[in-house]
Amino acid sequence: MKEQSDRIYLLEEAKIAPALLKLGIPTMLGMLISALYNAIDAYFVGGLGMSQMGAVSVVFPIVQIVIGLGMMFGAGASSYISRLLGKGDLEQAGRTASTALFSGLLAGAAVICGIMAFLEPVLTSLGATETILPYAKAYARIYVPGAVINIFNVMMNNLLTAQGATRFTMIAMLSGSMANVILDPVMIYGMDLGIEGAAAATVLSLCINMALYLGYLRKGKGVLRISVKKIAPSITIYAEILKIGIPVLLFQLLAGAATGSINTASKPYGDHAVAAMGAVTRIMTVGTYAVFGFLKGFQPFAGYSYGAKRFDRLMGALKLCMLWTTGFCAAAACILMIFAGPITALFGTDPEMTGLAEKALRLSAVSFLPFGFEMVYASLYLAMGKSLVGGVLSLSRQGIIFFPLVFALPRLFGLTGVIWVQPMADLLTALLTLFFARQINRALSTEARKHV
Repeated sequence: MKEQSDRIYLLEEAKIAPALLKLGIPTMLGMLISALYNAIDAYFVGGLGMSQMGAVSVVFPIVQIVIGLGMMFGAGASSYISRLLGKGDLEQAGRTASTALFSGLLAGAAVICGIMAFLEPVLTSLGATETILPYAKAYARIYVPGAVINIFNVMMNNLLTAQGATRFTMIAMLSGSMANVILDPVMIYGMDLGIEGAAAATVLSLCINMALYLGYLRKGKGVLRISVKKIAPSITIYAEILKIGIPVLLFQLLAGAATGSINTASKPYGDHAVAAMGAVTRIMTVGTYAVFGFLKGFQPFAGYSYGAKRFDRLMGALKLCMLWTTGFCAAAACILMIFAGPITALFGTDPEMTGLAEKALRLSAVSFLPFGFEMVYASLYLAMGKSLVGGVLSLSRQGIIFFPLVFALPRLFGLTGVIWVQPMADLLTALLTLFFARQINRALSTEARKHV
């Protein structure tokens, strides 16, 4: 099949730089657009008031969990489908795609029903104050049920990418994002719907994205045939989906829990603190998603090169990814530090809120400098099958290292401690990564000399 032969050519023979760009850019754009959906909402909601901005921040962890469910089934199925297409097994590929899609929607609907049944305690546990809670409930009552559409879109993005339809997935996601930019101000301000308008605009934008995917399926484009008739739950299919998908879901759950714990730690200091830290989280998410997305392309390249004992290509790709991601992080950090004031002003007008956000954003910008380095080596270890070290590195900055810090620093240093949690987690993760990077570099250099 042409898509598969092109993919093998990219992994085996193509020049390293173009191969990495072709593999990484589509996923990077997809993840960037996911981050931008939330940043756009926060930007337009910021004009309504501090409590409304805090409400969107409180609901954000729920968004991350929902996206995680889509990514678990989508990314897990995508990996298995790619291998099936390589073998020419179109029938099993179609069964896997259909089973993953409908299973993901069912699981998502169940989780969403659970969240809606206990919405008020969930929002309170995620940092909603008494003044933020009414707005958070109004926003969540529309957005959270509609988030099942987001699960569908995320899964379709992964399933179509697995068969090489990256151009269409980019068009579909960009269309939804552009619709959100247009609908947000119309529904929030033009129709005077306030925060409920923001939620409705996002759901309608997701519907546009979904309609494009449904049109693609109805026209029978691509090599995968997805339908209700092809749903075939089996231990084999679920095992293949979950062994890749569960780590992806775990990462998203930890990211959501990290965001929720920052909101909760900020809660005692008032709405301005919750709103400020929420704005900073959204701003930084755009940068982190860009790096994550790009390295999704590096991972299969690294895994293939390592398995084929092409250490020259592996080390060349490693150096390029280090250069590109570090350059991106450095450029982003400089922009954020220089323009921290104007950027945070986009998310609110209260001087106490924007002042705190500006301070936190500058600290986060500095700690973003080693982020590319951290994620390149986490991806490398995972690609080589060294899941223990790869998992530790992947889950440190918003998990293993983060949670002890978010428990201790606010208790020791108050609001200043809240601001320092993520920067300190990044610094310690960078030091941990440096230790393991030196080990793997020595091992790869030794193997490269053996296979000259």
